Amino acid sequence: MKVTVVGAGAVGASCAEYIAIKDFASEVVLLDIKEGYAEGKAMDLMQTASLNAFDTKITGTTGDYSKTAGSDIAVITSGIPRKPGMTREELIGINAGIVKDVSSNLIKHSPDVIIIVVSNPMDTMTYLVHKTTGLPKNRIIGMGGALDSARFKYRLAEALECPISDVDGMVIGGHSDTGMIPLTSLATRNSVPVSRFIAEERLDQVMEDTKVGGATLTKLLGTSAWYAPGAAVSGLVQAIACDQKKMFPCSALLEGEYGLDDISIGVPVILGRDGIEKIVEIDLSDAEKSKLEESAAAVKKTNGLLEL
Repeated sequence: MKVTVVGAGAVGASCAEYIAIKDFASEVVLLDIKEGYAEGKAMDLMQTASLNAFDTKITGTTGDYSKTAGSDIAVITSGIPRKPGMTREELIGINAGIVKDVSSNLIKHSPDVIIIVVSNPMDTMTYLVHKTTGLPKNRIIGMGGALDSARFKYRLAEALECPISDVDGMVIGGHSDTGMIPLTSLATRNSVPVSRFIAEERLDQVMEDTKVGGATLTKLLGTSAWYAPGAAVSGLVQAIACDQKKMFPCSALLEGEYGLDDISIGVPVILGRDGIEKIVEIDLSDAEKSKLEESAAAVKKTNGLLEL
């Protein structure tokens, strides 16, 4: 199993590290345009192999896509990160050109590749890959929902004052501060609805804290977060590589599901060896349906800024 990660910055390097530590891939290739950067990150990570007990080979390359040939899965993290006060949507002009070029080069050398998109605005970048590559829709996946759900579970455990392993919850909708929909009605602590433990006001605060999770970290760090995004990507990659049939909320191209069409947005999917093997349609309340429609309208507005 060969995995390529394009972009050797903080998010890309974290992706490579978590994938290698899980030791399910034979090779991870890091690619970056900055001379020597990916090679240095790969060497640094390989020097942890004996300490972290993994056998995955990590190599780096400066812009040489031939080194990515035969990749089963590729992760696109490249693009400029968010700065404090910057929305994901403001990144579209620069990152669209980068993502389009990267995906074209990946497919040229790995025609059967499954692509996971991390670059922001993530739903729109995922849609861009759908519209410009011709790949089957099951082989193009946007990462956002997996990360947003991890942040939701963190906030739920914080409010419940319980171990995070007790908590389950999901975020659907657009990967944006206003588009996320934490499904508080379905969130549980060991199968018991969290509403049994948390007052409605506190649960509303959990929801709002989740929605601004990325912006909160950007303000604190001065740039986008990287540990949780890297871990989220590694979970998706492992589910595909190991054919786990796991359910994650991911940005998927919808063609009628949830009453939406011609849009990539976060919904629950089953991930296995073929990528997205099924889009899972869950029952939503009228309020949740309305929020999903609003989120989709915002994503489509951003999509309209693309030059396809």
